[in-house]
This record gives sequence, C-alpha cells and structure tokens, in this order.
Amino acid sequence: MSARARLALALLWLGVLAGLTAVAAAGLRVGGDLRLFMPSAQTEEQRLLLEQLGEGPASRLLLVALGDAPPERLAQLSQGLVAALADSEAFVFVGNGEHSADAIDDTLLPYRYLLSPTLDSGRLDAPTLRQALRTRLRDLASPAAALVEPWVARDPTLETVRLAEAWTPAAEPGRRYGVWFDRAGEQALLLAHTHAAGFDPQGQQVALDALRAAFAAQDPGAATLTVSGPGAFSVRLRGDTQREAAWLGAGATLALVLLLALAYRRPSAPMLAVLPLASAVLAGLAAVAAGFGEVHGITVAFGCTLVGVAQDYPVHLFSHQRAGVSPWHSVRAIWPTLATGVVSTCIAYLAFLGSGVTGLMQLAVFTVTGLAVAALATRALLPALIDPAPRDVSAQPWVGRLARLLDRARLPYWPFALLAVLATGFVLSSSRPFWENNLGALTPVPAELVERDTQLRAELGAPDVRHLLVIEADTVQAVLERQEALIPRLDAHIARDQLADYDLAARYLPSAARQRARQAALPGREALAQALQEAGAGLPFRSGVFAPFLEEVEAARTLAPLTPQTLAGTPLQARIDSLLLTGGPRPAGLVTLTGVADAAVLRALAAAAGDDVHALDLKAASESLVADYRGRVLWALALAALALAATVRIALRSTPRALRVLAPVALSTVLVVALLHGGGAALNLFHLVALILGAGLGLDYALFFEHAGHDRSTALRTLHAVVVCSASTLIVFCLLAASSIPVLHAIGTTVALAVVLNFVLAALIARRSLAA
Repeated sequence: MSARARLALALLWLGVLAGLTAVAAAGLRVGGDLRLFMPSAQTEEQRLLLEQLGEGPASRLLLVALGDAPPERLAQLSQGLVAALADSEAFVFVGNGEHSADAIDDTLLPYRYLLSPTLDSGRLDAPTLRQALRTRLRDLASPAAALVEPWVARDPTLETVRLAEAWTPAAEPGRRYGVWFDRAGEQALLLAHTHAAGFDPQGQQVALDALRAAFAAQDPGAATLTVSGPGAFSVRLRGDTQREAAWLGAGATLALVLLLALAYRRPSAPMLAVLPLASAVLAGLAAVAAGFGEVHGITVAFGCTLVGVAQDYPVHLFSHQRAGVSPWHSVRAIWPTLATGVVSTCIAYLAFLGSGVTGLMQLAVFTVTGLAVAALATRALLPALIDPAPRDVSAQPWVGRLARLLDRARLPYWPFALLAVLATGFVLSSSRPFWENNLGALTPVPAELVERDTQLRAELGAPDVRHLLVIEADTVQAVLERQEALIPRLDAHIARDQLADYDLAARYLPSAARQRARQAALPGREALAQALQEAGAGLPFRSGVFAPFLEEVEAARTLAPLTPQTLAGTPLQARIDSLLLTGGPRPAGLVTLTGVADAAVLRALAAAAGDDVHALDLKAASESLVADYRGRVLWALALAALALAATVRIALRSTPRALRVLAPVALSTVLVVALLHGGGAALNLFHLVALILGAGLGLDYALFFEHAGHDRSTALRTLHAVVVCSASTLIVFCLLAASSIPVLHAIGTTVALAVVLNFVLAALIARRSLAA
C-alpha cells in the first residue's frame, strides 16, 4: 500500500472517530450524583446513611455571608437577595431572619390553637383570658403598641407570637436592621435551602449561579459574597477537577507527541498511536451508555485514565516493526503476548463488576470494553497504516547501552525475595493507619474554607452535618407521634447542656391526634363569650371588640387537622418537606441536631426510644461502609489475582515462565504499598484502582520481556518498546501526582511509583540476559 493510501485510510479512520465523537457528545447523558460511587449498605445505619446522604436538610443548606460594606448596605443586599430568590426554582427557601413570623400566614392563622402547645396544659378560661388582657393593656401602653394593636381583637392571647417564638431556633443569629448578622456585626448572614441534593454538583451549580446572579444584580459595589456548605464544596470539587484535568491533559498530550516523535523519528507515529486509544474511549462510552443509560462524569474521567494503557499497544507494534518484514507479520508475532496482557488486565477490572457499586461497575465495563477494542484495532487495522520499511529501532545506540547496563545489574532471585519480606514486615509492624476510612480526607477544599464553614455554621446555628436522629414508622402520623414523644427527652438534654438545639417536623406540624386533642380543649362560643365577659370586667375594652376572636376560635373547633398534604403552598411546606421524608419504603422523620456534646448520649436516647429510632453518626456510618465495601473488593481482587495467574500460566504453558512474569508485578505492588505507607499515606479506594492499573502495566512489561527470550534483535526491540511505554506512562502520571486534588494526586503518585518499579523489576527478573 502506498504512503498516500495509508494516509487516506488513517484520515478515514480519524474522520469516523470524529463523527462518532460528535454523535456521542450530542446524545450522551453524563450524570453527576456522587452516590453512584457509594457501595450498597450492609447494616441498618449504612442503609439510613445512603438514604439520607445528600438528601437531608443539613446537606442542602448553603451558608451565605455578605461582607466588606457598611452594615446598613449589607442589610439592603440581604433583603434584595431574599426578594430576588423568593420564586427561584433552585431554592426551597432563602432566609435572613427578616420575617421569622411569616411562616404563620393567613392560611395557617385559623389553625394557631391546633399548632400551639398552649392548650396541652392550659385552658381558655376566665383567669387565663384576664391575665392575657391585662398584659395586652401594658403592651398597648408600651413602644410596641403599633405592633400589638392589629392583633388584639382577633388574637388577645397572642398565640401567633408564641408560635413564632416556638419555631425560632434557639441559636438564631442576632439581628441588625431587621436581618441576621454575625456577632461582630460585620457580615450579613443568610441560609439558602436548595432543591438539589448536596452531592448533586450539577444541581448545586445551578443554585450557586442563581445566587451569584441575584447578588450581582443588586449592584453590590465592593461588597463580597461568601458561600459555604456541602453543595458549594461539591461544585468546587468538580470545577477544580475540570480545570486541572484540562491543563494536565494538554501537558500530557504535548509530552506524548514529542516522545513518540523522538522515539520513532517520524511524524506519523503520534497520530497513528492515538487511533486505537480514541477507539477505546468511544467504545467504552458506548458500552456504558448501552448498559446503564447514563455515564457518570467520574466514570468518564477515570475510564479515560485507565484505558490509557492502550497507548502501549501500538507502541509495541511500532518498536517491533523493521524493514523487510510485513507489519502484518510483526503484529502476528507479538499478538499472543499482547492478547495475554490484555486478557489479564481485563480480569483484574472485572472484579469491580461484583462490587455492587454502580459507578465502579460502569468503570469496569468502560475499561474492559475499551482495552479489548484498542487491542483488536491494533491487531486488525493498524498494520495497514504502518510504513512497511521503517528504520530498525534496535539500532539506536542508547538501546544497546541500556541493555548492557541491565545485564550488569542482574541479581540472583533471593535478594528480591528478601526485599519482599522486608517491605511486608515494615507495613505489618507499622503503627500508622493502613487504610483511609474518612471520606472527608479526600476533599480538595482548602482547610481554611472548611474552617470558615464551621464558623458560619456556628454563627447561623445551622444543624450539624454529622449527627441525626431518624425515626421510621408505618405512617406519617405515626412518625409525628413518635417525634412528639421524643421532644421532652430532647429538651432534657438541652437543659443538661448535652445538646444546643434540635429541629423536627412535629415542631411545626403536630400529629392529627394532638391537633384533635387541642380542638377538644377549645371552649364553645357561648362558654368563651362568658369567659371573655368575666375576664374583661373592669378593663377598658369596648363591648364586641373581641368578636373576631370568638369567630376564629369557633371555626377552629371544626377544622380538619393539618397534614403534610394540606400544607402544600404554605410557608411551612419547605420545612416539613426537608424534615419528613416519604419517598422511601417507610416514612421517616429527621431530627437535625446542633451542638452535640456526646454521641453516646444520642445512642442511648435512641435505644430507649425504641427500635424505629436510630442515632445516625454519618461519619461513623460512612467509615464502616467504606471498610465493609473495601473488604468485598479485596476479596474480589484476590479471586481476580488467582484467575490472572492461571491465565498467564495457561498462556505461557510453563510454571517457571509464569513465575518470572508474575514475580516482578507482585513485588512491585508490595514495594509501592510500602513506599506509600512509609510516606504517610493511608490507602483508599483510589489507591486500589491505581494499584490495579500499575499491576496491569507491570504485567505487560514482564510478558514482553519474557517473550523476547535470548534473541538479541527481538530483545532490543522489546526493550525499546517497554522504555517508550514506561516513559509515556510516567510522564502522564507524574503530571497527575503534581495535582492539588487528592484523588488525582493519589492515583498519579501510585502509578508513577508502580511504573518505575515495574520497569526495573521486570527488566531484572523477567528479561533474559543478552550475554547468556
């Protein structure tokens, strides 16, 4: 085939890939819910964690601070934000303390005696009413007269005010100019409750964009907007990852192009090498989309990283090609070794199919499909594009010098065994934690921002994002009744300074049974009128002034109890929806907590309250979840390792040959773990993924070194190929190791160490000496 025909075929292949990319970009649905990468629950606490993770009210709160302007101006900006976002679809509510009593609107006002606890222990009798009327007279003679006067005729006991006070958090911030401010009076504070879950970065991005746009529309001048909370952190994670991935990708691409051009001294090499890799990525995306309907963004990012090993396949073909030999003959010669490496690597990733985690299952499908397609493309299509008469890379002087150096460095096998024993002993005897169970340790959010979030949460009295009480029952009404029974115990803990505050649905919506009991305590119209007459005797209230009060109390005696459904469209809906969850198999009520002094006290409280009350420590539950999941993955990987070893043994048809291939991979893995542990790193899920990738690379190096045998020209070409493969991979993962994002840094560091150790150990153990 002429050079022009080869170029035309390559451009055709590239054009097909570009067309498929455009189709995929238009139709592919990329998800962002991080819960797809959470494992299945094994305990009741873990089940509750997964049900509430990202859905609870604490995780949906954005904490907002306005600063760097005079307090009066900050108050105006706060009021403007609340008004601008009142009808935003991104938020359930945005509050600044300006209208704390507005939750009791004209719709709910007739229900005030059903919602208020007054009638639980008192009565609307003559003594009670007389005390209330005397208090109203004092109010009317005070500076608060203008506020009280409109309510006296219809609500002489000011039940509306009592409800507003009962619904106000104990740790509510102070006010200036009618809105929340911090203690120093330098920042206006707001709470924004988003519709999107806390771990939905796309939904949170929409909310943050709406918030920032509303702030900018206020003409803030030099004033600043600070937003914190789980949702803001998840958006930052995604943004930082995208930014770093962009420059890392650009740097890696440029470095690989230069490396391949230098290694093969022809400009076509970089273009041809990318064709199998691009085919792998598109095939992986198509397979995941077909199997799952949606591809998670992390699957795309990690999948592209993991199938990067496919870059090695055309490199092996390029390095083994020489003048006078058809590219088809060259690819047939290396195919058994290449195919063994591909199958073995795929076996390792197939272990993730048994993890029960949707995200990792997607990653397995993506990687296995991509690697298989890249290998087949290298075998069936790439030889047609290669120059059949290239220069022999084994003739390059540096290849021969490196081969002689490696020959002189050869050692007997026992030092390697001793090194494995020492590394294993170091890890087992170390007092440092081996595994990282804290998911928070992977956050890329700087420590100062986490500290800022803690400060804002304390200023606003926002609920703790760690501790929750969860109450489950067969019906919503049963949940509310269980919560009502729990309130006295929670109040007792507050009195003992074991808790600062709590919030639960029954605080706003009593059970239907409690509402009916309060209705029964309301006096009839005649009895109430008689009590009012006795109470007002000698007081300067004109006759008939309390007619509205009589009418509304009489109406309240026949009202149907309020339910979550009848609250739709009222100001209470947002609060109830966030605290009373009906989407699961059983209704559940959340009790959010502030200022938890001792988690053991909460566990004891839940145990005493009954089987359906659970004290949920999100941190402890997440750590146990990670530990249980990791155990399952490690067992799956152990089985995969056995299958991989069997595959290599069958392919090589010799136990000694198989051991020469597997030994450097195993030793390299042990040494990487020891080096990471010695450097202070506790291993996490991402280290495991990186170790599998490193083992796959090492297996590829060892297989090709072993395949070359003692034939000098073949061995030199193999050495050239493995050096180029190692160098290209090392460049990419050293760039990742330089990332400020913990996930990328962990993967980059792990694979970079694995590449160096796998190359050295495979060259010393699996490679045959050319001097032999």
